[in-house]
Amino acid sequence: MARPRKPLLSRDRIVETAGALVDAEGLAALSTRRLAAELGVSGPSLYNHFRTKDEILDAVADAVSAKIDLSMFAADDPRDWRTALHDWAVSYRAALADHPHIVPVLAQGPGRRPAGLRVADAVFGAMVRAGWPPAQATHIGALMRYFVTGSALGSFARGFVDDETAYDPAAYPHLGQAHLLAERRRQVDEGAFETGLRALLDGLAGQYASRVAGSRDASAAAEG
Repeated sequence: MARPRKPLLSRDRIVETAGALVDAEGLAALSTRRLAAELGVSGPSLYNHFRTKDEILDAVADAVSAKIDLSMFAADDPRDWRTALHDWAVSYRAALADHPHIVPVLAQGPGRRPAGLRVADAVFGAMVRAGWPPAQATHIGALMRYFVTGSALGSFARGFVDDETAYDPAAYPHLGQAHLLAERRRQVDEGAFETGLRALLDGLAGQYASRVAGSRDASAAAEG
């Protein structure tokens, strides 16, 4: 009988396997030796596709960035800039929440990663098109990345143990319900994200309104 053929090694297969390994065991688990063993190939064969482990991690991170919805930033999308930022941030966080171990790599910025650069380009272009000055559009993009990646780095609710005895009322008089946070993780973490996102967007909307009003006043003064 013919021996079963091994699947051909490809960039996509390497990235998929590396991503699954990082998802399951974290960044520290990924090495070229371990990855080669998972793929059933020799280590040097990986170098036909990637020069270093960092290049593999970049590709894994970019595969996650490619899952972020950017449709709201299309020129023909009817959503205003605030709604677009909100919907994008929700999609952005969902993509990162599915792959939390790769977030530290994504938090470093897009570098040369194509999907990551497309995200940055879409956000910046949409903000400038909406009337934000380029410098402020850059600040908004940075602010959103800080906020979303920070929210995806860990769970606030899981940071509290579910042992009621850990919260001595004499020492922590306001933490009597803290032991319940872990079992309500999704409600707490998603609620906190939405609260912070809306507060952030409210602040930006206030700045935008002030800028528009200032421009109108300046135009009226010039005409007068």
